[in-house]
Amino acid sequence: MSYASPAGLPPVDATTPPVLTLAGPLARSQVAGLCDDLRGLLKGAAGGLVVCEVAGLGVPGLTAVDLLARLQLTARRSGGRIRLRAPDPALLALLDLVGLRFEVEGNPEQREPPLGVQEEVESGEAAV
Repeated sequence: MSYASPAGLPPVDATTPPVLTLAGPLARSQVAGLCDDLRGLLKGAAGGLVVCEVAGLGVPGLTAVDLLARLQLTARRSGGRIRLRAPDPALLALLDLVGLRFEVEGNPEQREPPLGVQEEVESGEAAV
């Protein structure tokens, strides 16, 4: 069985956020250019959200922490926000150590249990 393909461009989900891919090793001289790139992506981003692909950063260090802090500040000043995609657990630990909190793609918000998970109850009590 076959069918004719529809005319025109394929449908595109307008709510898919743009992606800024960060690849290492990074130098401090690249930070300003990446902030400019982020500002440009935020102008066309639906909902003011840009996803930062951080899997290619390599070994996390203070340069990566500085870059992400500056990107987050740039996004907030532009009225938007960033979300990290595929961060290394060591990078998340380092960000937590210095007190920076980021949205992470695919993870539920902190302090909110995932949907469909019931909290443990004492025996004899009905589950809520």
